[in-house]
Amino acid sequence: MNITERIILTSKEESTINRWSQGKRFSLRLIQRAQIIQLASQGVFNHDIAKRLNISRPTVQLWRERFLALRLVGLEKDAPRPGRFPRISQKKVTTIVNATLHTTPSDATHWSTRSMNKAQRISKDCVQRIWKQYNLKPHLIKTFKLSRDKQFLEKLYDIVGLYLNPPDKAIVFCVNEKSQIQALERTQPLLPLRPGIPARQTHDYTRHGTTTLFAALNMLDGTVIGDCMPRHRHQEFIRFLQIINTKTPPDLNLHLIVDNYGTHKHLRVQKWLKRHPRFYLHFTPTSSSWVNMVERWFSEITSKRIRRDSFKNVKELIMVIKKYIKSHNQNPKVFVWTASVESIMRKISNVKNC
Repeated sequence: MNITERIILTSKEESTINRWSQGKRFSLRLIQRAQIIQLASQGVFNHDIAKRLNISRPTVQLWRERFLALRLVGLEKDAPRPGRFPRISQKKVTTIVNATLHTTPSDATHWSTRSMNKAQRISKDCVQRIWKQYNLKPHLIKTFKLSRDKQFLEKLYDIVGLYLNPPDKAIVFCVNEKSQIQALERTQPLLPLRPGIPARQTHDYTRHGTTTLFAALNMLDGTVIGDCMPRHRHQEFIRFLQIINTKTPPDLNLHLIVDNYGTHKHLRVQKWLKRHPRFYLHFTPTSSSWVNMVERWFSEITSKRIRRDSFKNVKELIMVIKKYIKSHNQNPKVFVWTASVESIMRKISNVKNC
């Protein structure tokens, strides 16, 4: 005859079991398990506990053994269950993953769940679960551009050095042109935002001309010197340099970070720079506009003020741009560069090795 091991509670366990068995804030499962242990500690037999609580005797035996093995912790959580056996073998999963990574369908550039389910003869939902498990997203593609500038490293050290360790008695400006900003007038008024419905605008518009925004972002305080001009030739660039010259203290050197646009290297620009020796131009590597921090500011003015607006003429567009620059300079945001040359080169190396 099998005799069940007797349950003896410590004072702390007894108070916890009593609180669980009588409490209303606990789950029904925990209350029932506590009641089983409470009765068992009083010497009540398993079949009598089962009758009182209206449960099966094996259930009573199960939780008695769990308590004897794990004490209070064994009552709070269920034991882990193995779950159902997978219908798809690991070999099949590996085949699908390899096919996704190393092959393409005959009539497409990438796999979809439906094309893969036809090729491998499993449901598209199974394909989707496998892709999610292995973090595979064949439908997505990201672009990249690696600079082929032979002086890439030298230029990168030069510009990052200006960001992280700017020279004394000097101001560092990030300078560039945002060309061909179109004054677009939507053919119908914008439909306003509503609960559950985003703001909507028509896809068609009327063009009223373009303007070019010249901007110089001060890396010290985040202010912007800006002006709009009809074109972006070397004549306009020299005119903008003169604006920077008049709006900055004359006793400070000016280090300008610019891209490799031909206008910035024009012979007349070089002659102007010789007549103004406090100006120093630092060129970014080719195909590396991300190095110039003014591009970050261009992104903000585009998303916040230009892209979703409607302009009746170029004059109205210029007025909006100047108003935004004035508002920005009243509470400027400093863009801080934190990446070192070494960390940038590591990322580029990882891209090349992919």
